[in-house]
Amino acid sequence: MEQEENIEQSKFGRFHNKNYKLLLLIPILLLLFSLIYMGIFYYKNQDFIYKDVSLTGGTSVTIYEKVDIFDLELALSEKLEEINTREIYDLISKEQKAVIVETKTNGDKTKEILEEYLGYELINGKNSSFEITGSALSESFYKQLLIAILFAFIFMAIVVFIIFRTFIPSAAVIISAFADILMTLTLVNILGMKMSSAGIVAFLMLIGYSVDTDILLTTRILKRHEGSLNERIFKAFKTGVTMTLTSLLAVIFALIVVKSFSAILSQIFIILVIGLGFDLLNTWITNVSILKWYVKKKNEN
Repeated sequence: MEQEENIEQSKFGRFHNKNYKLLLLIPILLLLFSLIYMGIFYYKNQDFIYKDVSLTGGTSVTIYEKVDIFDLELALSEKLEEINTREIYDLISKEQKAVIVETKTNGDKTKEILEEYLGYELINGKNSSFEITGSALSESFYKQLLIAILFAFIFMAIVVFIIFRTFIPSAAVIISAFADILMTLTLVNILGMKMSSAGIVAFLMLIGYSVDTDILLTTRILKRHEGSLNERIFKAFKTGVTMTLTSLLAVIFALIVVKSFSAILSQIFIILVIGLGFDLLNTWITNVSILKWYVKKKNEN
């Protein structure tokens, strides 16, 4: 009882009671910005993301020799279509082990241009490896991934409605999860990140990460009646933030470890870091504010 009174009478408790509706403006403005940005982005690019070779089709070459990627990209940017380069380092020594070159140019022409620049023959399986992806196959795979995300989101929404059976709390969970995905996608595009198939899979993972804390919060507020509303929110906050920060720190550590040798894993972890950051905002401002507003209105009636 004393803890309940402390939470209610604390500066934060009084501040939140007075300003929780005003705080909702922050995620609303971010959501509006994201919607406008993505609308403009889609109009310009006819797509929702920048796609890499795995989703557009093209050639990926891994060269197991030391190469200056800045000089290579500068020299070949006009010869190879949409060239993208990155290095692979040894985790301990930080010594360059390989260079990956991705381009939309077909395999034979890419090999010829690279050999002319490097001054030696590229032999698949010895000093290099080639991966060639057809544009039709990549486009089909991309569409299947988008359908998978759509169905995952729809089934998530159905499960949420089954669990809570009340429109506004269920809608708050779904809105928060949607905002997490949209805001993350917007920032990824602002950063100019070219999305691979693994990056899209990361958004599937993000749906799960986004929903778990929202379900925890909603359950604590609606299905438990011990203590005041603020006390239930505060207890959910302590548990939920601990969960999210634990995941966030684990993902950041994993990103640091794999960044030097795996671009695919790096992209997954970068997307998860961004998404978990937005999840903190949308769970503990967006969802909390909507639920608090809902419960107070319900109690008044």
